[in-house]
Amino acid sequence: MQKTGKVIAVCRSDTKGVSKNPVPSGEFRVGFGMVTDAHADCTTHRQVSLLADESIDKMRKMGLTLNPGAFAENLTTRGIELVTIPIGTKVKVGKEVVLEISQIGKVCHTGCAISKQVGTCVMPKEGVFGKVLKGGTISPGDAIKVVDKPDNTL
Repeated sequence: MQKTGKVIAVCRSDTKGVSKNPVPSGEFRVGFGMVTDAHADCTTHRQVSLLADESIDKMRKMGLTLNPGAFAENLTTRGIELVTIPIGTKVKVGKEVVLEISQIGKVCHTGCAISKQVGTCVMPKEGVFGKVLKGGTISPGDAIKVVDKPDNTL
């Protein structure tokens, strides 16, 4: 398991069910998610969504032109194997933010445009979600690293 990587994009949207757009940085609030993002919610364990650019590359190889945010992820990463990180693991992003991985994979919403176009989507198996345990700002280029696994082994 690759335990370190970097953030290549921070993305947000005003409404749910659409792609997100990259922004210069995002403020992440404890127990809430990314401030100003439509998916931020203190009532769910899916406060922040993450997707590896390596996962997006799988879809690009099918002929799609996809940018960060195309799968409605808040954080697009590179170099860290997100799908291998166990639920309950803490990851540090940037200088301050700590997320706890809370879910791996999700059911795509009905009528997912990408799935309709190529017959598959990476989000059901490779999208990752987290809860914000410590807030702060995240920007592209920030490091992301595993800092504590549930069994306390690294």
